[in-house]
Amino acid sequence: MRIVVAGSHGLIGSALVARLTEQGHDVVRLVRRAPSADDEVAWDPDEGRLDGGALVGADAVVNVTGVSAASRPLTPARKQEVVRSRLRTTALLARTLAARTDGPRTLLQGSAIGAYGDRGDAVLTEGEPRGAGTFFAELVRRWEGATAPAEAAGVRVVHLRTGIVLSPRGGALGRMLPLVRLGLAGPFGSGRQFWSWITLDDEVRAIEHLLTADVRGPVNLVAEPARNADVVAALAEQWHRPAFVRVPAWALRLVLGDFSQEVLGSVRAIPAALAATGFEHEHPEIETAAAWLRSQLRSR
Repeated sequence: MRIVVAGSHGLIGSALVARLTEQGHDVVRLVRRAPSADDEVAWDPDEGRLDGGALVGADAVVNVTGVSAASRPLTPARKQEVVRSRLRTTALLARTLAARTDGPRTLLQGSAIGAYGDRGDAVLTEGEPRGAGTFFAELVRRWEGATAPAEAAGVRVVHLRTGIVLSPRGGALGRMLPLVRLGLAGPFGSGRQFWSWITLDDEVRAIEHLLTADVRGPVNLVAEPARNADVVAALAEQWHRPAFVRVPAWALRLVLGDFSQEVLGSVRAIPAALAATGFEHEHPEIETAAAWLRSQLRSR
C-alpha cells in the first residue's frame, strides 16, 4: 500500500513509519519544510496549504500530528497550541480528501480516550457517548468533528482513540520511569482510577491493521485497562523496586494543572471495535507490557 503519514517525527509517527516500511509499504511523509527526500511532501497546515495532487495514487492517510499536551504546563497559551495543532491539520486533510475523487479513500485520524472524560469504573466501549465539561473531552469533540468533510465525501474515517502509550522512548512514561527506577514511584492520588494504556508496539501494529480492516468511526486503541496503582506496581516489579511512595492528588493538580485530569481521572476503555476486527495484542495485560518495556530498555 501507498500510505501518507502526517506527524512522522513524533513518538507514534516515527515508530509507525518504521513499521510500515519494514512491512513493505510505500510511505510518503508530510513535512513542514522544503522536501529533502523523494518520500517527502511539503505542507503548511497553518496557512492551509497542501497540494492535493501529491495524494493521488495513495491508498490511505494516517494523521498522528499534534503538540504534546503532557510535555509542558497547560497554560491558556499552551492549550491554544494543543488545539490549533490538531484542528488545523485535521481540517486541512479532510478538506483535501473531500475535494478529490482520485485520492485516498481512507483516513486514520488521531484521537484520544480523553473523549470519555472521568467515568469511574464504568466499562467504556466505542458506543459510549463522549464526556463533557473537561478540556480534553471538548478537544476530542472538535478534533473528531474536523473530519466531517471527508466523511461526507465517502472517505472511510477511523478515529484512533489512543490511550496512555507505554514506550521506551518517552511519551507518557517519560517522567514516571526515572522515579520507578529509583524506587520513588507509587500510586497517583488514590491509585484506584483506571488507566487505559497500550504499548507503542501494539499501537503501530493496530494502526497498520486498521488500514484494511472493515471498520469506521471511533476505535479504542488500548489493551486491558488497569488501575493506576497496578500499573505502577507492574513497572516497579520489573526493576525490583518498591512502589509505595504515593503522589497526592493536590500535588499533581499543582504541578500538572489541567493535565492532572488525565492521570487522576478514571477511564476504563476497552478495545471492543478493535477486537471485533480480529486484532490481537502482543501485550494484552499490564504485566506483559511492563516486561516488554523492560526488555526494550535493556536492549538500548
